[in-house]
Amino acid sequence: MSNGHAKHAGPVQGRRRATWRYAVVAIVAIALVPLLSAGFQAADDGGASRSEAVMPPGAVSFADVVERVSPAVVNIAVTKRTRSMPTAVWPDRVPRGGEFEQFFRRFFDAPGSTPDGPRFPREVRGAGSGFVIDAAGYIATNQHVIDGAEEIVVTLQSGEQLDAMVIGQDGRTDLALIKVDAPPALTALEFGDSDRARVGEWVLAIGNPFGLGGTATAGIISARGRDIRSGPYDDYLQIDAPINSGNSGGPVFNTSGEVIGVNTAIYSPNGGSIGIGFAIPANQAKAILDELRANGVVERGWLGVSIRSVDRELAESLGLDEARGARIARVEPGSPADRAGLLNGDVITEFDGEVVDSARTLSRLVGATDVDERISIEVWRDGETLELNLVLGELSTA
Repeated sequence: MSNGHAKHAGPVQGRRRATWRYAVVAIVAIALVPLLSAGFQAADDGGASRSEAVMPPGAVSFADVVERVSPAVVNIAVTKRTRSMPTAVWPDRVPRGGEFEQFFRRFFDAPGSTPDGPRFPREVRGAGSGFVIDAAGYIATNQHVIDGAEEIVVTLQSGEQLDAMVIGQDGRTDLALIKVDAPPALTALEFGDSDRARVGEWVLAIGNPFGLGGTATAGIISARGRDIRSGPYDDYLQIDAPINSGNSGGPVFNTSGEVIGVNTAIYSPNGGSIGIGFAIPANQAKAILDELRANGVVERGWLGVSIRSVDRELAESLGLDEARGARIARVEPGSPADRAGLLNGDVITEFDGEVVDSARTLSRLVGATDVDERISIEVWRDGETLELNLVLGELSTA
């Protein structure tokens, strides 16, 4: 009997399973009808609806920002002339003595030659990026992009090419301002507040990598206040949006389309992007560019000291409650610091009301202060806090 029941139970259960399968298939088919209809409708409606249909939840699109700001991002082509060495140097290839030596000595001793051999004029071409900051034709870029250029050609998104001239450049921050005769439809960008930019926020970079033309890449702010030892005013935003050769001088945008940085450098063992790029913060860039536009150069305050940051061990030996400030290693004779009575070993803890947490901070504060401005300095000396007043000099541009 048990075997018989078993034989009958199989087909009945099988029919029940089949019935459930049909029911499930029917339910799924009914559920798919509106989705399939939406899919066909999306295909009929064109690309915009189709993009919305496949957009995953929470996904970010930069399409609107790119469309709005791209016309203000330009490609910069430069021509430089340099003097290059020949591959073979005279002493290794030309026999000494006789007519050969006389002929080649006259050649190698000609103007433009060196003790090792002559230098031949050579044309070098380079490419970078920039962005319009004023519809009158003012364009920001990196100083190293245009340094030594004899010819600068700006290419707009439309393909129109315009000759540019240098208004001013600042090698200490690697910023430059150039100008073109602006066509009527030139679009300008706005700077955002880079002090409000937070680590982890989305950013967008647009530039001219490898001379390909306008290219957009996206990433996040990876860190703030980076010192890459390129100069005393390093205060870079680190971003992981892909930055490559030719991106130099291009803008970094926030999701509102405001410029919050200027691409300047990358860290790379192979010359290509590995996700570590550095941008000059917009607040610093805007101040420098404004001064370049007004004066052609950047005038910086000069204190006249050699300084180093205070680490924990040094702070303990000096009796400071924490590792802060900039310790003076040397006071230059006749400098504003010397005239104010600053001494070797003093630790500057405040500059004109601003807290000095490191030597780099002090360098930036001094450099950003107007020449001949009277300021107060707070120093730690022999276990006591002193306040001194001085008038800043002007840092040499040489």
